[in-house]
Amino acid sequence: MAEQARRRLARMFEDHAPVLRGFFVRRGARQDAEDLVQETYLRLLRAHEGAGEPIANPEAYLFTVAQNLVREQAARRRWSTLPIDEIEQLGQGLASGECVEDAAEREQRRQHLQTLLASLPEHTRAVLVMQYRDGLSYKQIAERLGVSPHMVKKHVVRGLSVCRRAMAEPVALR
Repeated sequence: MAEQARRRLARMFEDHAPVLRGFFVRRGARQDAEDLVQETYLRLLRAHEGAGEPIANPEAYLFTVAQNLVREQAARRRWSTLPIDEIEQLGQGLASGECVEDAAEREQRRQHLQTLLASLPEHTRAVLVMQYRDGLSYKQIAERLGVSPHMVKKHVVRGLSVCRRAMAEPVALR
């Protein structure tokens, strides 16, 4: 019986996936729409498996979950849009070189790092900020962003790689 219900949910989900995708795109989640569609389905399956009683109206539940995901994403986006000025500590951690740099070179590196961080994908930038500025662990960051610790590690590795490569290049005087 459980397998039959799971197949019924999968069929319902297949029918509604394009509508959900459009739902997320219209609410500003164009890049994350496919991931949000999958997360909606996973939450539906978890609720179905964890509930003592079957979900009375799976279709309504599906769209309630989708709406909640949109709200969660909006909250994460608001939280992660921090002023680049506050990330100077990250710049000091990433910047390598002589211990005693003159003030002009330090300022130039700081500005370069700010521009670089602003160019990173939103999630990668948020993860770096939470790790280096806020001192959060991968697990804490994962809980706040609603992703796995493994995904947090990927964002850190990707972000640090981009930052280190770009910071190692000499900055042209403007």
